Amino acid sequence: MSDPRLCRRNHATRLLRPPTCRGRRVAWAGVTLFIVVCCPRFAAAQPSVVTAHYDVARTGQNTNETILTPTNVNQGQFGKVFSYAVDGYVYAQPLYLPGVTLSGRGTYNVLFVATEHDSVYAFDADSNTMLWQATLLDATHGAAPGATTVPNSDVNTGDIVPEIGITGTPVIDPATGTLYVVGKTKENGRYVQRLHALDITTGAERIEFKSPVELQASVPGSGSGSSGGTLPWDPQWENQRAGLLLLNGIVYVGFGAHGDNGPYHGWILAYNATSLQQTGAFCSTPNGSGSGIWMAGSGLAADMVDPVNQPDGRLFVATGNGSFDAAPPYSNRMDYGDDLVRLDLTHGVPTATDSFTPFNQQYLTANDNDLDTGSGGVLLLPDQSGGGPQHLLIQAGKEGRIFLVDRDNMGGYNPSQDAIAQEIPAAPAMTGYQISGVWGMPAYWNGNVYFWASQDSLKAFSFANGLLSSTPTSQSAEVSGYPGPTPTVSANGNANGIVWTIESSAYHTQGSAILMAHDALNVATLLYSSNQNPSRDNPGMAVKFTVPTVTNGKVYVGAAYQVSVFGGLSGQPPPPPQTATPVLSPGSETFSSAIQVTITDGTQGATIYYTTDGSTPTTSSTQYAGSITVTTTETVNAIATAPGYTPSAVASATYTLSQGQTAPPTFSPAGGSYLLPQHVSISDASPGATIYYTTDGSTPTTSSIQYTGAFWIFTTTTVQAIAVAPGWSESSVASATYNVLF
Repeated sequence: MSDPRLCRRNHATRLLRPPTCRGRRVAWAGVTLFIVVCCPRFAAAQPSVVTAHYDVARTGQNTNETILTPTNVNQGQFGKVFSYAVDGYVYAQPLYLPGVTLSGRGTYNVLFVATEHDSVYAFDADSNTMLWQATLLDATHGAAPGATTVPNSDVNTGDIVPEIGITGTPVIDPATGTLYVVGKTKENGRYVQRLHALDITTGAERIEFKSPVELQASVPGSGSGSSGGTLPWDPQWENQRAGLLLLNGIVYVGFGAHGDNGPYHGWILAYNATSLQQTGAFCSTPNGSGSGIWMAGSGLAADMVDPVNQPDGRLFVATGNGSFDAAPPYSNRMDYGDDLVRLDLTHGVPTATDSFTPFNQQYLTANDNDLDTGSGGVLLLPDQSGGGPQHLLIQAGKEGRIFLVDRDNMGGYNPSQDAIAQEIPAAPAMTGYQISGVWGMPAYWNGNVYFWASQDSLKAFSFANGLLSSTPTSQSAEVSGYPGPTPTVSANGNANGIVWTIESSAYHTQGSAILMAHDALNVATLLYSSNQNPSRDNPGMAVKFTVPTVTNGKVYVGAAYQVSVFGGLSGQPPPPPQTATPVLSPGSETFSSAIQVTITDGTQGATIYYTTDGSTPTTSSTQYAGSITVTTTETVNAIATAPGYTPSAVASATYTLSQGQTAPPTFSPAGGSYLLPQHVSISDASPGATIYYTTDGSTPTTSSIQYTGAFWIFTTTTVQAIAVAPGWSESSVASATYNVLF
């Protein structure tokens, strides 16, 4: 896989090829890249992953994976091989550099992991051995005595829990052996963010680069938080969420908000990589508010298509809800809410030069609709030939409208229509969406673009002749909850493509992440899921927006307090199959008179053991011999065992003696005919009630969609809902029909 940095550069940021390095050039999105095969300290014969989503175009593809194939990625040959323990949540994508020589210790393939506890780790990528750990909370890394991470309560949000330290994915310069990372701290009541340049062999600060540097910036403006015509960057409210970009000797750092709290703005700060001197600052709303640059953690995307007139390249970002007044000729004095923005990077100064704004920008940001364009990252597609646009990007946000934009002529703003290369659905249509809202970004491989939106399936679209297929060419049977995964792809050139994802929707209940692999040529084919053997392959507690790193036959999955490593199980006997999970009938329910509970199992010859006090059953628990009479509130747990099988997972059902019936849910607004799409909320008068609903006319059950927040109705829809409260029987079905005429 291509390395997004050249082997060395001079202080004028001109790209050079040194005599000590050999490499081959790779053309991608207008950037000339090197795959380094020899450097003084770092051998890179294997693919490296030194930046978010693999490259500066943020394609999410590793096309030099020769070990993992659709044939050997299955539950019998592939699984979790070990894990690393770390001291915090891992929101940042792990990075990988092969052939790193540590003085006096040998040469290793190294995995770099950053945590919300402000720690950076270097692990032997091929064993569970820690090589070094650096904490950004000590004096040697610039922190004041007693420094801590920032409690999430200090920014009034549960988006990042329980502490805020390192959130955005770092970036590595293999040529200098430096890892750049931003840490957030609280020091004697003061909030601080610093850019660190760490030696990848020790974790020490690169003092010759004057590392670390405390982040500060201001721009002219009258926006929220300004004073006397100057708007300062605020270290408390700014969230360093987007992955860092290293391009032509400059480190670019993007910022959004912590849960829309503030005052906040979107910012990009730029620093010289070898002096950490600030070269420029861009604010997306200097005279307004909002417009965060977060993109669910995706990296800042960049290209170099005109090395003569734009030798330092161009940067592309998506912004969230916020103030908007941008129009040609564009400048840094304008507000860019819900935009795709192009910035020229001459001399490391981010300068707005073009943008695309959706036709319905006012609708996306008005009345707390919260339909940020910038919830999704920007992917730069490979250069095109023919008569159409040569340089394209693709992006989608919370609305679920897919934008294909000419990077050289982005289209500006028109409240009636969008002047871009393609969009699905085409403006001003409010029907025909092919994906749901995106909190992540797509991946590209071999003429295919892969999206996995929230409350949706993994979907593949073909990309040919400068256009995306109008409907998916394949989609998975599996459906993800919120927020939806960001796919990555491993392949050997144009063969053996696998789409990898981390399903993290259980993050809010402290449930487990799920690693999945689908055939990239037909994503309806599930090759592997960690849920197929959860006792062996559990990746750990889910963290939202996490992205897997796939290289050299292994998959690295960040989670809460650990990183799990998946790979081939060669040399090990195939694991015995697991006994089927028992089935309790009826399942959990509220009852008013005694009920009979039966337990069955699908594995032939299985023996079932159970408890009725909520404890975990073992083979020493009561053996099931016939139906169980339940007369009071209790929880029945059961396992099954069978010869030649491992014990089953625990089956559980809670039976609650009824105190009455749960009140039926109510809808706001009420059903009826409306000229515009409606933001529908559901509530229930019974304390502690959980609501389940459907939107396809079917009768809801406790297996239907659980209501967690208001949702949009864009077309005529019947919503039906039930509520269940502890100690009360299930409510009657409530129903509302919304006839949307827009």
